[in-house]
Amino acid sequence: MQTTSTRVEKLTPPRFEPPLPLFLLQPLLGRIVRRIAANEPDMFARLGPHQNATFVIDPVNLPFALVLRPNPDRPEFFASARSALPSYDARIAGKFLDLLHLVDCDEDGDAMFFSRGIDVSGNIEAVVCLRNALDNVEGSIAGQAAGLFGPPGRFVLDFLRSLGAQQTGRRA
Repeated sequence: MQTTSTRVEKLTPPRFEPPLPLFLLQPLLGRIVRRIAANEPDMFARLGPHQNATFVIDPVNLPFALVLRPNPDRPEFFASARSALPSYDARIAGKFLDLLHLVDCDEDGDAMFFSRGIDVSGNIEAVVCLRNALDNVEGSIAGQAAGLFGPPGRFVLDFLRSLGAQQTGRRA
């Protein structure tokens, strides 16, 4: 007597997820990149041949990713659903607070990479040029972005800095 077994897979119905209201972030992100471009024009020159590259900054614990196109004539910075990401040259992924700390401070990107705090893929040379360009900026890019929104923006940045410091034992 031959027996046959049939595997029955439990199908879960598709879950309805409303679209993310990313359109609310776009004007803020656009304002940030335009202001930084105006304040830091040399930063784009430091990118060399990667000025027209597309970078995905992927805070893995948020429901969206960020896309940066640092073209000095028309810089773009916008939020995108991961399912709708454009083609990109390089991707930098990590927890939001780690990525913020990387941009905000003189955090050693190599140390974060080797400790697996961030994941880098794609054109590594483009990522290194971006990191070098950010390192040569006087002060903090995150601080400049927060400053655009006055005291509320600085308060939020200070809160995020202290939250990140609590999570990692760093000093805020």
